[in-house]
Amino acid sequence: MTPRPLPVLALALALGGCAGTLDRLSHVGAPPPQSAIDNPAGKRPPVQMPMPTPIAVERQANSLWQPGARAFFKDQRASTVGDIVTITINIADTASMENSSARSRANTENAGLPSFLGYDVGRIAKRLPGTNAAPAAGNLMDMSSGSSSTGTGSIERKETIALRIAAVVTQILPNGNLVLQGSQEVLVNSENRILQVAGVVRPQDIRSTNEIPHDRLAEARIQYGGRGQITDVQRPRWGQEIFDVIFPF
Repeated sequence: MTPRPLPVLALALALGGCAGTLDRLSHVGAPPPQSAIDNPAGKRPPVQMPMPTPIAVERQANSLWQPGARAFFKDQRASTVGDIVTITINIADTASMENSSARSRANTENAGLPSFLGYDVGRIAKRLPGTNAAPAAGNLMDMSSGSSSTGTGSIERKETIALRIAAVVTQILPNGNLVLQGSQEVLVNSENRILQVAGVVRPQDIRSTNEIPHDRLAEARIQYGGRGQITDVQRPRWGQEIFDVIFPF
């Protein structure tokens, strides 16, 4: 019996769609292999970072003072493009919100016309052709309506993050503020934890230890996540995500 081409083709596409599927299948039941010892300089391209414009410093004989220095001792805080500053992230946010609403409405309308110009409306209507029974003149119109709605909602959120990351000064704005960008990746047991920070700070907010808290960053962008086996298990499959988007109910 020849195999059906459709299941074989689907299996081939599934295996070929993931770059590391075949490699992971070949190591099932065995510990992950370690990388060979090699020259680390040849594995990655040279790092290119924003650098300050070189400034020619005039040396004066028999003098400890340098022209352009802001203090007798050099300030170790970041001040130029390419300098590194440590950002401390301590987030402990707690939010609680609960609200409820209720609304109801009831309307009733009644109208009658027992007599008109001294005549009994019911007797007049009974004498009209095609009328077998006189209408109730006192209940010519009866309308009623009602509506009600009830809504409740609550939010409970608690976040705690304590991290430290080194960022690089990538730009100096015309008013002297510094633009910082930093990223950090930690690979542990096939799980890559990624931390990215960006923002704008004032030079005077940088502490003497060359550190700055995250609440001093304007336009702060803090991203903490990961990629790896644990993240893949916690995240729903792409088919389920598509189904959740297009399913209308």
